Order: sequence, then C-alpha cells, then structure tokens
Amino acid sequence: MASSSMDTEAAGQDSKGSGYTVAATAHAVDSDSWQQVGLLLMIGFNCAYVLSFSNLMMAPLGWGWGVACLLLVGAAAWYANWLLAGLHFIDGQRFIRYRDLMGFVFGRKMYYITYFLQFATLLLCNMGFILLGARALKAINVEFTHTPARLQWFITATGIVYFAFAYFVPTISAMRNWLATSAVLTLAYDIALFAILIRDGKSNKQKDYNVHGSPSEKVFNALGAVAAILVCNTSGLLPEIQSTVREPAVRGTRRALLLQYTAGVAGYYGVSVAGYWAYGSSVSEYLPNELGGPRWAAVLINAAAFLQSIVSQHLFVVPIHEAMDTHLQRLDEGMFSRYNLTRRLFARGLMFGFNVFVTALFPFMGDFVNLVGSFALVPLTFMFPSMVVLKRVCNGW
Repeated sequence: MASSSMDTEAAGQDSKGSGYTVAATAHAVDSDSWQQVGLLLMIGFNCAYVLSFSNLMMAPLGWGWGVACLLLVGAAAWYANWLLAGLHFIDGQRFIRYRDLMGFVFGRKMYYITYFLQFATLLLCNMGFILLGARALKAINVEFTHTPARLQWFITATGIVYFAFAYFVPTISAMRNWLATSAVLTLAYDIALFAILIRDGKSNKQKDYNVHGSPSEKVFNALGAVAAILVCNTSGLLPEIQSTVREPAVRGTRRALLLQYTAGVAGYYGVSVAGYWAYGSSVSEYLPNELGGPRWAAVLINAAAFLQSIVSQHLFVVPIHEAMDTHLQRLDEGMFSRYNLTRRLFARGLMFGFNVFVTALFPFMGDFVNLVGSFALVPLTFMFPSMVVLKRVCNGW
C-alpha cells in the first residue's frame, strides 16, 4: 500500500475512541443521521438544474435512447457510489476526503490528481448554479417589466446570496435546519411544474420527437446528453458527505444513497421526461420559458427554484470550503470565533467573487459545465473506486 503524507493533510486524531483515526478538520465529523444525509442528497440533486434536463438529456437522444440512458447511467452511478461508500474505513483510518483516500492507497501523485479533478468539478458546478439562479431571477423580472435588466446583474445578486448562506451556514451538518424548508420548496415547484406540463402536453397536438441535426451534430449532442445524465446522478464528493454520517457510516450512507436513487431520481427524472413529453424536441433549455400557465405560476416556480438552489449549491461546494477552513482557521476554536469568522469571510468572498466574475464573463457556459464536469466525474465515479476495490482484493486488506 502506497501510504502518503497526504492522507491526513493535518494531524490525525482518534475519533471518539472508535479505534480509527480521522484527519483533522475544521468541519464536523460523525454527527448526522443517515436520514438527514439521505434527505440532503434528494434535495441537492432535485435542484434548479432539473429545469434544463429535458433539453439537455432527452431532446438529443429521443425516447428510446433517452430513457435507456437515464436508467443505465443512473444504475451504474448508484452501484459505483455504493462501492465507494464501502471504502470509508481502511487500515484503521476513516477517510473524510476523497483525495486522502486515493493518496493513501496510490501515493502523492494520485492525491493531487483527485484533488484537481474534484475541485475543478465543484467550481464549475457552482458556476452553473450561479447561472441557473440568475436565470430564475431574470425570469421573475421579465414577468413584471418590459425592459428586463441584463443577466450579469442577476448573476452578481445570486453570487451575493450564495456567499451569505455559505458564510453563516458553513458546514454540511449546519444545513440540517434548512432541509425542511428546502424540501417544501422542492415540492412546491415540482408540483406546480408537473401540473402545467401535463396541461400543456395535453393541449399541444403538434409535438415533434425526432432528433434533429446532421449525423455529426447528432453524435456530439448525444455525447453531451450522456454527460449531462452522469452529472445529474453523481457528485464526486461522496467521502466528504459520508464523513458527517454517524456510525455505522457505511451502512448509513448506503441507505442514504438508496433514498437518492429511488425517491430522489423519481423527481428529477420525472421532470425531465414530462418536459420532453409536453414540448418534444423543441423544449427550451430553461423549462419555465416554455410554460403556458398564469404569471403567478411562473413566478412561483422560478422563485422556489432560486430559493431551493441556495441550499443545493452549498452541498456541492462544501469540500472547497472545508479545505480552506481547515488551512486558514484555528481548529481549537469554534467556527464562529472572531478569528475564524474573519478568515471565513476572506475565503468565501474570494471563491464566490472569482466564480461570479467568470460566470458573468461567460453566461453561455452551461453546456461547457456539463461536458467538462462529466470528464472529471467518470474517473471519480467509476474508475477510482474500482481501482481501490481491486487493490484491496489483491492485497487482502
């Protein structure tokens, strides 16, 4: 086994006398129930991104290949994450970071490769959230004025709101008080969306389900659709999420994953299929733009999607916050000490300022996020866990 000094990043400590060591961290470990984490996963993946899935995932593939890829990629992602959950404890250590696990098993180079792939994916995902949140705000603005403001203003506003939430709710465990509100918001826009989609689908008699474009365009768009399906099913940060689960962490995490890939998948797959059924291959890249319902329904859906995304985006960027907090803050003080609050203000401001700036420069980057994110998620989701499992079997540990 290629043990590395990268396996802890900071001095390790015994975890509540459980016989294993865990890397020092500024965030909470071993504190949440599997039900809380399962709800968090369901809410996190049923986010504002689902409003683009009909266009991204179904329109380029059509009914047959679209439904088949949804099921196959979803099943493969579930099994890969199920395997990864079983690698949380190795040789007396609990791995609360993906990069620590890979560095411990394969050495320093793999540590940095995992670090780069994971953080690049999370940064791009956060930029995608900022863009989607801005679109929701702009859609609300359009309902009340004939001269809507530029998208960049809404990108800035969204970034400020996300920054404030990340500052005052700094960790995954601290999100527990917001999960019920986020779940209600998710149900609100899902129910309203489904009601309008069913009505529009019944009234739309000229639906076209053909896949359009030249042969090369069809192939490229199909690959992009499969990439989007992968992105909507996995995150590349399961060890970081699992670190918060109370013992038995492996069994609890697998139960949480079962919730995500049953009840959670039913939500965002349902929206994807319903949107494609209602509008066919001409479905908009942002589903609320297609809705034929009253103005209040469009405002409700966009407002609920924006508010819910505040919680969802935080889940997918917490590992970056954890890395900065662990290196910049005093670990022997609470998260809300004056010193740590100041350091956190600087760290969160730097990250969100950079993300808002890049998103405002490239407001068309949605497809780029899905494509690049999928390239990083393939090794993080499928290749790396398989490599660890094979080495574990061969070495007998």
